[in-house]
Amino acid sequence: MARTILEINGKDAEHFLQGLVTNDLAGLERGLVYAALLTPQGKYLADFLMVRRGDAIWLDVASDLAPGVIQRLSMYKLRADVTIARTDIRVRRGTGPAPAGALPDPRHPALGWRLYGLEGGDDGSDFDAIRVAHCVPETGIELTSETFILEAGFERLNGVDFRKGCYVGQEVTARMKHKTELKKGLVTVGIEGTAPVGSVILTSEGKPAGTLYTQSGRQAIAYLRFDRAGESLWADAARIQCATK
Repeated sequence: MARTILEINGKDAEHFLQGLVTNDLAGLERGLVYAALLTPQGKYLADFLMVRRGDAIWLDVASDLAPGVIQRLSMYKLRADVTIARTDIRVRRGTGPAPAGALPDPRHPALGWRLYGLEGGDDGSDFDAIRVAHCVPETGIELTSETFILEAGFERLNGVDFRKGCYVGQEVTARMKHKTELKKGLVTVGIEGTAPVGSVILTSEGKPAGTLYTQSGRQAIAYLRFDRAGESLWADAARIQCATK
């Protein structure tokens, strides 16, 4: 998936982002930080990786989402000393030996490294297989405008901080963390056969149990109701196996 690097600059840049995104920017001192931008109702708008470069902060975001992120950040900027600009920087990623200057992906060690510069691309690793095996959601596939980030595994993927204080959508996210038990969410399941991304998962009795997403080999990422995860499940002609929370 194509990526765009946005540069957030100005003396208020860090304070500005800290009040908007789900993770604590203090983590930039250690390397990449994974975070999301939410609606006031706590739903997903965009996810990205952030890295500090000099006085600026770069946002590594899916290119399809970049215009919306620029628009949303500009709406919140008001009189803050902040500039928001596209760059020509590109990102390389891989799972083999990390080149000089590369940074580990904070979501999961299996995702390897990312390197920012004038060249982009992958090292040939099967990132869909890696994502499915470790239940790492992808922008625009598992992550949509209906997503609540805790159901998508953001806590496990180091994408949310519950001690940093307020940000847009924080109240809903904190309530889901502390006052309710998640009843639905993304999980890795076994699959026999294939079905289109977005296929409805049904029980053998025809009750809706979730949605099927990325598939790789005999595994897939699915959004499931946990109370139906132990039943016999199907998506079109594909059998969904052993889904557990």
